[in-house]
Amino acid sequence: MTRTAPEALEGQHSTAPPAAEPPSWQLRLRRFGYRPPAAGTLALGTRDRLDPPYTRPSPRVTALLGLGPAAADRLWRLSAWGGPLLVAAIAGVLRFWNLGKPHAVIFDETYYAKDAWALINRGYEGAWPKDIDKTILKDPGSVLIPTDPGYVVHPPMGKWVIGLGEKIFGFEPFGWRFMVALLGTLSVLMLCRIGRRLFRSTFLGCLAGLLLAVDGLHFVMSRTALLDQVLMFFVLAAFGCLILDRDRSRRRLAAALPVDEEGVLRPDAEIAETLRLGWRPWRIAAGVMLGLAAGTKWNGLYVMAAFGLMTVLWDIGARRTAGAVRPYLSVLKKDLVPAFVSVVPVAIATYLATWSGWLATDNGYFRTWAAKQDAMPNGGGFWSWLPEWLRSLWHYEYGVYQFHVGLTSPHTYESNPWSWIVLGRPVSYFYESPAPGTAGCPASAKEKCAQEILALGTPLLWWAACFALLYVLWRWAFRRDWRAGAIACAVAAGWVPWFLYQERTIFLFYAVVFVPYLCLAVAMMIGAIIGPKGSSERRRTFGAVAAGCLVLLIVWNFIYFWPIYTATPIPLEDWRARMWLDTWV
Repeated sequence: MTRTAPEALEGQHSTAPPAAEPPSWQLRLRRFGYRPPAAGTLALGTRDRLDPPYTRPSPRVTALLGLGPAAADRLWRLSAWGGPLLVAAIAGVLRFWNLGKPHAVIFDETYYAKDAWALINRGYEGAWPKDIDKTILKDPGSVLIPTDPGYVVHPPMGKWVIGLGEKIFGFEPFGWRFMVALLGTLSVLMLCRIGRRLFRSTFLGCLAGLLLAVDGLHFVMSRTALLDQVLMFFVLAAFGCLILDRDRSRRRLAAALPVDEEGVLRPDAEIAETLRLGWRPWRIAAGVMLGLAAGTKWNGLYVMAAFGLMTVLWDIGARRTAGAVRPYLSVLKKDLVPAFVSVVPVAIATYLATWSGWLATDNGYFRTWAAKQDAMPNGGGFWSWLPEWLRSLWHYEYGVYQFHVGLTSPHTYESNPWSWIVLGRPVSYFYESPAPGTAGCPASAKEKCAQEILALGTPLLWWAACFALLYVLWRWAFRRDWRAGAIACAVAAGWVPWFLYQERTIFLFYAVVFVPYLCLAVAMMIGAIIGPKGSSERRRTFGAVAAGCLVLLIVWNFIYFWPIYTATPIPLEDWRARMWLDTWV
């Protein structure tokens, strides 16, 4: 029996009771733009709601370019990868330009560059002598790798990444920054593709990637051997994997639904509630990426919890769209256990694998702790039945946890997470004051120059992101837009956990983990400024001009702050002109 679409009943006589009025709270919220969940369900077909098509260029645009239908179609298909690759190439040139300068150990490179070198050569971090940095910069070949283990407070994955660059290019600034710059460039490419899939628009995807390419914080972190940029890469990769998994599972649901005599895909409650979605490799890949994220820095665990909840909610939405009457129960029966197994155990196994160097040696810090405990008169205690390596690792990790939660020593550049979004207190990684006529300082300068690397996001981009986040939250709460919910979830996963540690010493550069999603939020807001599909030509023209002005201002802002992102010597008065807030000094 063919199901009759609700829209087919319009205008016909029916004995069915009238639809119930929405609750009064929904009626009151309509003044703020709220739409009840069912308000737009008839506007799109089931197929388009499960697997929306990608936006194609307007015929007016292709006509303006003088392209025929066939040429426009080829250009559209080529732009899916051509556009992101072009944006990534621009980002790569910016990030690799003069990457070895300054020839110095800047900020926390003093820890991670040396730990990475020991890790890649010995399998564990060593206890380096003090004041070894100058010798490394002068003659790295003469530096002996310590054999005594060093106590480190972050998992090893990020240092494995940094060490790979050192293994290829040597124990010098370009070598220890190479892999971080490469991941920074690849993250721009990934964001272009993620944004394209998220918005179903190549233009908005490439715009999000371009914004990331010209963000100052992402740029500086891409040129510095710190762990947070590596963490950002793995988190973004996990986000992209889950987006791919979402599309793949929804296409499978759409393929299983019945098609009526008119060729229209119809919801089916039985199929939507009982269909098993089968092998989901992209979700497993997300579990691997989340394990690598946690293996870089522990705040990746918060991201894993948030993304795990997000992907389950996506399954609920998919089954509801396909016609499930009880989507929560259906997901509980069919999807919850596979989702957990695909993410959590995979992430744990991946995390443990990042410790392979430490596990393979007896020289790592605390590596033989459990064996020593077992050799004592009272033995290893209740947990002695567990493997020795696991107990030693647990003891090490517990000590690291105690260190992190107790880290309250004051620092010149510490900041509260409340101030991050407005760039309240950036971190200075490097500062020197060359005299006129030396080290690139113009001889005509009236006083010493300033040469600085400041981990500062592009101000106009971040301040625009403040409004974009409000728009995203409104879009998610009142328009039930899953894309806005995904962006908000990713920002919250990288930002909100730091509010739990108000007394801890924390820094603005930790925010680089959620910078890609700020760029997605701004791209989404710019899409709304340009105007939705079907808007009048006048509306689109004014919107495009306003959006173009905003993007150009952001790019100009990045260029203006370029000297203090790259340690380019500038006269002191020019440096002061760039200190827009007193807290930046």
